[in-house]
Amino acid sequence: MEIGNKWSYIREVVERGQRSTVYCSIASINSDGMPNITPIGTVFLRDDNTGYFFDHYTSTLAENLDRDPRLCLSAVDAGKFFWFRSFLKGRFVSPPGVRLYGEAGPLREASPAEIALIEDRVRPTRWLKGSRLLWTNFTHVRDLTFTEYRPVTYPVMMDGLW
Repeated sequence: MEIGNKWSYIREVVERGQRSTVYCSIASINSDGMPNITPIGTVFLRDDNTGYFFDHYTSTLAENLDRDPRLCLSAVDAGKFFWFRSFLKGRFVSPPGVRLYGEAGPLREASPAEIALIEDRVRPTRWLKGSRLLWTNFTHVRDLTFTEYRPVTYPVMMDGLW
């Protein structure tokens, strides 16, 4: 489906998914045609059907996107309260997830504003050893341009969504 005027709604679904799981999944295509899925905790969406992610620790994803920039980003709200409330009401109170289809740009240096956003996102855990090991020294990003989306749907409980 074309994104059209649904972008702000799509962004809400992605951001809710990120809050519940801390990451999005990005699917790419290996050189042998096999799909590859990589969890990425550093995806940021802009206001204009685009976004970016910090390309850090993503050797297979990076190789795949350098060869073939097509991708699918998936975000699902895995929050227990979201699912409990939806089951209690017998319908989803908001969309459970979304897939975004598009392309990644080449690796580039992150801007100071982009670095400030990732530092702000990881600030609550910066005092933890694992956070310092994994969530520091972000320097490069890839821009993402999305052209289509597909909601995560179920045969029931979806009335009034999308």
